[in-house]
Amino acid sequence: MLKFSVNINFYLVSKMKKLLLMLIIATGAFDTAYAVNTNSSDSTVTGVIDNAQSMTLPDFSAIYDKVGKSVVNVSILQNVSQSKYSRYGVVEQKQRGLGSGFIISRDGYILTNAHVIDKADSVTVRLNDKREFVAKIIGSDAITDVAVLKVNANNLTPVRIGNPDRMKAGNWVAAIGSPFGLENTITHGIVSALSRNLSDENAVPFIQTDVPINPGNSGGPLINLRGEVIGINSQIYSRSGGYMGISFAIPIDYAMRVAEQIKQTGRAVRGKLGVTIQPVTADIAPSFGLGSPRGVLINGIEENSPASKAGLLVGDIILAINGQKITDGLSLSGLISNLGPNQTIRLEVWRNNYAIELTGITGSATKLAANNTPKITTAAPNVGMIPRLGIGAVALSSSQIRQLGLRINGGLVIRKTSDVAEYYGLRVGDVILGVGNTPITSLEQLNQLVANARQGQSIALKVLRINNNVAITMFIAVPILN
Repeated sequence: MLKFSVNINFYLVSKMKKLLLMLIIATGAFDTAYAVNTNSSDSTVTGVIDNAQSMTLPDFSAIYDKVGKSVVNVSILQNVSQSKYSRYGVVEQKQRGLGSGFIISRDGYILTNAHVIDKADSVTVRLNDKREFVAKIIGSDAITDVAVLKVNANNLTPVRIGNPDRMKAGNWVAAIGSPFGLENTITHGIVSALSRNLSDENAVPFIQTDVPINPGNSGGPLINLRGEVIGINSQIYSRSGGYMGISFAIPIDYAMRVAEQIKQTGRAVRGKLGVTIQPVTADIAPSFGLGSPRGVLINGIEENSPASKAGLLVGDIILAINGQKITDGLSLSGLISNLGPNQTIRLEVWRNNYAIELTGITGSATKLAANNTPKITTAAPNVGMIPRLGIGAVALSSSQIRQLGLRINGGLVIRKTSDVAEYYGLRVGDVILGVGNTPITSLEQLNQLVANARQGQSIALKVLRINNNVAITMFIAVPILN
């Protein structure tokens, strides 16, 4: 630790106090509980300086000594046969790969990334004490990028599992792994952000850090200052293939749930609700009687799904599940996925300007719903205009309603759109089913409803759209025109 002393002439302090405080405010250099007040005594300045002198960096050597013995090097071998012009005929090549992992039980279970051992013909694990073992792949899950290995060893030292929910942006963290094959390398940084969603294909709420992570670090632990593992280093953002200041880790609680499922069944099992959702924006919220954006808006429900059996409806807003607030699609899918199938859930739902509670049971995400895509046979009837929305539409015929297979009494098919309507997301061929949770069955009804709205106010149109043989329902906020 760098130490220094400061001798302060109080005459100079009184002359330069304002300048010193301005520098402190401008640089944001000190984290202090002192209030900045130009009318305070000179002790304020002295307190800030004393606080700056006491600032020290964490001692990462203690973390290294504590966790390093539980971190392993993972090397894989893949046999690749290639036909080449050679007097030996088919040439078999061996491809090698490197990664990291860490011990989670005394009897030899090891956690790593699925992409580290993907397509491996053999996996070798090297412990911190240089012992090597051929590892058995118990199972892996490509969606969450979690894999479980097992080595034939006992009395190993497992890591301590921490709680990622206690982490905040700005907290110190460290990583131990084998970047570029350099075993037991420790790097450190801070948590940059939490609950990052990197893909629509999974619901992993990644921890973003600025810890230097390079090829070979994958599968290694992300560690807090208590020496507890809070994540598995999994991905980096890079244009060069190397570290560029942004790395991502799988929260350890999420990974351990997947690991337990893999240990028990050989695969990951995720829960399912059976809804499609969209954000509740500031434009959409008033149409549903919400004073501010909250929860997620259901725009589609699978037939015979856990959602339909629980009584959820299109247009419902899910506010919470089992007492946990739902803030976005990631929080909903992550919660349901982690619960697994056959779990009872309590849903707090906003419907028709009231909060209600429903009870349901989660299903299994491995069961795929049948693809019964509705189609609309088009015709060329007279188009009625809805000037205040900038669209022209026609009422659905009874035969078109039957083709859609929906339990509705009517709707409007958009046949013309203005530039403004297209800008806000409406398309020719969209079917308007309602405004908010109010069903729309005729042009007259929609025109009357928008006539009562003030100019510039947004209304949420419930729209059915068929695109590439996929039918989805969505709510689109459209402003009222003159």
